Amino acid sequence: MRRKRDIIISGFSKLLKEDKLKLVAEYFENPGEVVNLLKSFWHSDEDQQKLFDEFSENTITNFYIPYGIAPNVVINGRTYLVPMVIEESSVVAAASAAAKFWSERGGFHSEIIDTKKVGQVHFSWSGQAVVLFDLLPLLKNRLIESVKPITANMEKRGGGIVDIQLINMTDQIDDYYQLLTTFETVDSMGANFINSVLEEFGQTLKVFLSEQIQLSDEHRQCEIIMAILSNYTPECVVKTWVECSFDQLDNLDEKLGGEAFAHKFEKAVKIAQVDVYRATTHNKGIYNGIDSVAIATGNDFRAIEAAGHAYAARNGNYQSLSRVEIENGIFRFILEVPMAIGTVGGLTSLHPLAKQSLELLGNPTARELMMIASVMGIANNFSAVKSLTTKGIQAGHMKMHLFNILNHFKATDGEKNAAVEHFKDQKVSFASVGQYIASLRK
Repeated sequence: MRRKRDIIISGFSKLLKEDKLKLVAEYFENPGEVVNLLKSFWHSDEDQQKLFDEFSENTITNFYIPYGIAPNVVINGRTYLVPMVIEESSVVAAASAAAKFWSERGGFHSEIIDTKKVGQVHFSWSGQAVVLFDLLPLLKNRLIESVKPITANMEKRGGGIVDIQLINMTDQIDDYYQLLTTFETVDSMGANFINSVLEEFGQTLKVFLSEQIQLSDEHRQCEIIMAILSNYTPECVVKTWVECSFDQLDNLDEKLGGEAFAHKFEKAVKIAQVDVYRATTHNKGIYNGIDSVAIATGNDFRAIEAAGHAYAARNGNYQSLSRVEIENGIFRFILEVPMAIGTVGGLTSLHPLAKQSLELLGNPTARELMMIASVMGIANNFSAVKSLTTKGIQAGHMKMHLFNILNHFKATDGEKNAAVEHFKDQKVSFASVGQYIASLRK
């Protein structure tokens, strides 16, 4: 007999939301309770809920993630309250602690290196490369002319097409070429704009080649394989750093003076530059901060993180995105990371909390938001490496994780208050918390 879960469902997307919900609930032993639970996460405002439902497909409920605030974030002399959406314990606390620490040492410094984004038309053509390159000046003009209705508004805002290059990849794949296009999209992330331009480029390329009567019949044809933006944006980069003298690092560790701490911290970061196992975890910590700001402002954190990991491997080895420089008694910690982020369009304009996040940040431009997000990345990275090189990561992390463990044991408010007091000077672990709660209940 086939299990219910093995049955292929036809027409699920066409069902009403209530019917989808009931169908899914039938996969549980207590469908009535499941329906009530999932409905309990619906927004009380029907219009707001309808908006959330339409963000994605086959929606049956909402999934809550905490929305926290990191205060005292000083960037280039300006102070921010930064919204962070993340479920992981200690990330907001770590960012807040780093922000407070560096606010007393000149704050975070940040600058935009560049903001260009990339898209490609991948196509096959069987002629001689030199012929195609000879046609490129004419082709460029034709391509740009063909997308003027699409680029007009972007150009009014100061963006548009920056350059178009023909890339010969026939040494790797037979007959394979690219039209590699760079764009400036100003305050929007620009995905839909870029993809619309590229798809039109593909059609224009086919027509252009078909009109070249000097070419053979075969070479007046090409096959468009695909036209799509790239989430790898090595020319859309932000650089962020903190710096101070050795003496300003005194007292970070009871066993190390400021200079000794700086050199130990430097070595820890160098390990992440030569060891891929450490680099992966090191960079994950950076994206704890960056992703949380991206989510809070309605940006695509998956695209941002994919670009960062590719950038970390740009020299052939995956390594740390951050680095340390020590010179003349000055400690400098630097993060350089690609980031295609926007403040207009998409969820940034639709999600009510994304709009509030941007308002809380002072309605920043995309360039400013790049700096803010990267600051939260380096803030988390600093706190993590500081903990690792001093008291260890678990002491602080598990203290922050205590409430999650207490909720697992369904602790009452009184039990939670007692546990917080008890574990002020005790190591926190799942087992130790369980034993303590059990002792309270005897």
